[in-house]
Amino acid sequence: MKLIFYCILTGAAYAFPGMRDLQAKILQRQSANEELVGDLTILADSDLTSTGRLVKGILTGSDNPQELTAVYSAVPDKDSPECKADTCCIWKHIADDMASKMKGTAGRCNGLARQAVRMGFHDAATWSKGTGEGGGSDGSLILARECWDRDINKGIESGCQQLQELHEKYKSHGVSMADMIQMAANVATVTCPLGPRVRSFVGRKDSSNQAPDGLLPSPFDSADRLIELFSNKTISARELAALVGAHTTSQQFFVDPNRAGDPQDSTPGVWDVEFYGQTTDPNAPKRVFKFQSDVNLSKDERTKGAWTAFSGPTGQAPWNSAYARAYIRLSLLGVSNINNLTECTKALPLPVTSFTSPDKEKLDEFANGGLASAVESVSQGNIVG
Repeated sequence: MKLIFYCILTGAAYAFPGMRDLQAKILQRQSANEELVGDLTILADSDLTSTGRLVKGILTGSDNPQELTAVYSAVPDKDSPECKADTCCIWKHIADDMASKMKGTAGRCNGLARQAVRMGFHDAATWSKGTGEGGGSDGSLILARECWDRDINKGIESGCQQLQELHEKYKSHGVSMADMIQMAANVATVTCPLGPRVRSFVGRKDSSNQAPDGLLPSPFDSADRLIELFSNKTISARELAALVGAHTTSQQFFVDPNRAGDPQDSTPGVWDVEFYGQTTDPNAPKRVFKFQSDVNLSKDERTKGAWTAFSGPTGQAPWNSAYARAYIRLSLLGVSNINNLTECTKALPLPVTSFTSPDKEKLDEFANGGLASAVESVSQGNIVG
């Protein structure tokens, strides 16, 4: 019955304004994950702050994980008393600084943006229900040099270095490295065309102790391994299917060095749903590189339904919402003071809701195996000439 209703609904989305948003909300509620994280697991509703109530509502499916309109009409100077009095003011300056480095001349997000998303994952996902204290969104990716010391982090070292330098620039304003990493991931996501504006919270605590090792996924993992790994992080199979969609913007360089620079869908640097359809398409463009782990998830009965729902022209809204909700959960793993965080989504850039690459024909040629010399231009989000 759910499948029949979904098919009717996706058809109706073309005919009635607002139906795609309704579709997304219904899919959210059908797949709501009631499991809480951090201090929300022990606090009574009567003890929750406005942030605590909001995060609880987001995690359980009753509140919107995206904030698409709240902005600063004017932002005070970063060293002014007015900025110091507003927790989010300095994050507006930081987010603008980040965003200015994350997009190329074609309007697509670049290699730094992709690294920032991956850094957010790799700091946060070093937590599990079975590993006790330590790990999660605590800044240890950089502060404990996990970025440079662990092979699983290969490929994000230059991004970690840039973020370390940015933290040095702003640390006198009291910002944590843990927040810096998660804010960078959310700035990158919304900087990528069509990406969601994920609700963003600050106030995490830093740790210079290395997080538990062995808790990050491999591109060769089976669906069983991935689903179990993320279940132990409170992340459901459907949420996992939404999170791996971040591969839509990526280019791989190390899984198969012989194909360095190949993207995981035909529109690298654009946060669209091409990844989902092209992962399952045997006739996908020649250069599209498919992680075996993604192929495994696309076929598994526990994730296949979500994969299908996120595919095609009606998949963008459901996926953006599902991704935002799942990423908020991920970004709060290991955080013990969620109730005392501050929402600073208004510091983020506004989303780019419509986009066509100005060099679409050349990008298509690249995706289909041509223009081998264009790898660097594509990586930097620049126009392929």
